[in-house]
Amino acid sequence: MTIYLTELTNDKSYFPSLDSALKDPDGLLAIGGDLSPERIISAYRQGIFPWFSDGDPILWWSPSKRAIIQPTDCHISKSMKRLIRKNTFIVTVNHAFSDVIDACAQPRKSQAETWICTAMITAYNKLHQLGYAHSIEVWKEKQLVGGLYGMSIGKFFCGESMFSIENNSSKIAFIALNQHLSQFENTYIDCQMQTSHLSSLGVKEITREKFIQYLHTAKEQSLTEHCWTPQNIVLTTL
Repeated sequence: MTIYLTELTNDKSYFPSLDSALKDPDGLLAIGGDLSPERIISAYRQGIFPWFSDGDPILWWSPSKRAIIQPTDCHISKSMKRLIRKNTFIVTVNHAFSDVIDACAQPRKSQAETWICTAMITAYNKLHQLGYAHSIEVWKEKQLVGGLYGMSIGKFFCGESMFSIENNSSKIAFIALNQHLSQFENTYIDCQMQTSHLSSLGVKEITREKFIQYLHTAKEQSLTEHCWTPQNIVLTTL
């Protein structure tokens, strides 16, 4: 079967209408372009993200369904509450962005390759330096054992990837992100694709149309000052 995709031009703000995204593979919208900060920021503001394998052309996606959560809706299981009360971990914001994305890029047990290629690492490190990409770090005995990173677009946080070396450390990072953003009046966290792991934490799946409606409002709003200043997060179980 022949697939026709829009090839992006030199105009870094242009993406085709989301209505033209393919149904199979779900959400594939465009090909090409570059990973410049201007293009990536424009993509996120339109509900689009890059996702491709090393050696392949850049692919841009906007799936028909989107996994999303409001920070105040994050579910903490009884077992996670017990773990939090033990104070086993220290959680920080923007202390080690490069280390987090490097850890996220490592192959997982369930897959031999990763989509976080060198070009993506370089692009998001640059976005971090510009104040758009941010990380949550989980530490145990001064060792980085878990974390996540993503993009902040107004009052919308777009999660990209998480990793876990210690059991449940990625859940700790996600819970910490939700609690932190709820304090700074962030409205939604985009988790892209639904998984059983995310569902157990309270993430819901909505249509692309509803997602864009939420994004359209939140992207023009500003977070409370100092949200992304390097700092510690103290978790609660309330």
